[in-house]
Amino acid sequence: MARNVAAEYRKGHLSEFIRLSLQGGLQTALTEARPDIDRAALAEALRTYHRDLGTLNKTLEDGLERLTRPASRVVVTGQQAGFLTGPAYSVHKAADAILLARDLDTEEAPVLPIFWVASQDHDADEVASTTLLDMNEELHHLSVDIPHGLPIGRVPWCAGCNHQVRKFLKDFAAPAEHKAAVGQRLLNAAKAGGSFADVFARLVHDLLGPHGLIVLDPLHPALARLMTPALARELQNPLKSSELIEDAAGRLHEQGFHPQLRRPAGATNLFIEEEGHHRRLLRFDGAQFSTDTRTYTREDLESTLERDPSLLTPAAGLRPIVQDSLLPTAAFVVGPGEIAYAAQLRDIYPLHGLQQPLLWPRLSVTWLEPNVARLLRRFGVTAAQFQADPAGTLGRALASERKVGAMTLTELERVSEQLQHITGEIGGLDPTLVRAAERTRQRTTARVEHLQTLAAHALARAEDTKTGQLARLKKHLLPGGIPQEREMNFLTYLLKHGEKPLQMLLDLPAGFVGELEIP
Repeated sequence: MARNVAAEYRKGHLSEFIRLSLQGGLQTALTEARPDIDRAALAEALRTYHRDLGTLNKTLEDGLERLTRPASRVVVTGQQAGFLTGPAYSVHKAADAILLARDLDTEEAPVLPIFWVASQDHDADEVASTTLLDMNEELHHLSVDIPHGLPIGRVPWCAGCNHQVRKFLKDFAAPAEHKAAVGQRLLNAAKAGGSFADVFARLVHDLLGPHGLIVLDPLHPALARLMTPALARELQNPLKSSELIEDAAGRLHEQGFHPQLRRPAGATNLFIEEEGHHRRLLRFDGAQFSTDTRTYTREDLESTLERDPSLLTPAAGLRPIVQDSLLPTAAFVVGPGEIAYAAQLRDIYPLHGLQQPLLWPRLSVTWLEPNVARLLRRFGVTAAQFQADPAGTLGRALASERKVGAMTLTELERVSEQLQHITGEIGGLDPTLVRAAERTRQRTTARVEHLQTLAAHALARAEDTKTGQLARLKKHLLPGGIPQEREMNFLTYLLKHGEKPLQMLLDLPAGFVGELEIP
């Protein structure tokens, strides 16, 4: 089994690949000078973007003024522009950027939270659907058609989307006042139109802008223009970053990890938008660039950058570097997949005169609504235990309620110890039987464990037939078989409980990992 990069990073390992975000490291990062950043130009580009988005207000203006100060730094995070904010962890990441920036912020050296909308991403399947659960415990799956191959920031928000949202709100069982409040948020985000990324950005701004979050869309012309120098540098040596990614992949593989990024021969870390805004990977053969449909000279691409820099965009292996060329980044709030990517990117930063910022593993919350919290307490299990093995966990809890000792781990260990004693004595009588006796012990123990699992699942099914408890917990904690925060939309909790979950989220310590019970 491959080692887990994110798990090792959380243990303080992998310093060969990634700068570690220990508290002392964060304080050091805040003192690292970034005089190369034109903070005034950055603030003005953000001001222009938010003016065009319709979200420029006094809170944002105050944040932009603080961003212009020479010692200012940012805590940045980001995510794809999911439908109606997508899975809950998108909001969790944004909130964690606020919490970490709040901890690090001082008047002399301001630290601002930034949310990078991944509008350049062209993976429609990542953003086209979302899931919410109403008070009747009915799952609502909302999905829209998004063309493949187009950056989500180029896909117009559709009138059919508004119709689907209105119908969803009408059918969703929740208190009328909470539905009205969320409905107003959605109306405010969608009424100005624009792209899917624009609607997503307005929603995130509406939720977390009042708490200092600054949303950034890299496809906006004013911001894309500031990224031109980093992209132009990449064009000068377009295969070097891919070579470094492959080198890191080899070193990770040697240490038992599965590399997340691979760069085939000739592949750069750049995409170009061609006719119809289709985003295609650029390749380089040492003389000219090409996609599946066209060839380009370096001069062609430099001319494109000059004419419309938003048409040339970074691949996953370059996006963080472009991000940190634009921003005075102190820390990057990331999920497990991003940590795995980052382990292959450290050596690319010096190509752009930078060093990798510190990574901060994102906050992770499993929300427990009152009925779910009561069930978990009754069974004496955690949400994490249930998510790892729903039927087994519930079945073992029911066996414990009924005082069925044969189902316990203790009983399995006792059986194993007895067999160990028996097989040991047999081996003592005839050394040639030692291996056979040990195999017998292992097979017998495994068989008993298997029977325990079958019995636990049978108990869970029987209970579910009577009370529906297994199905209920699955809907809340494993909707569609996926852990809650990776599938359930955060708006679920605002629709049913008002602003309380948002307040609870923003009262957490930065980097919190655990379960949160909604009163």
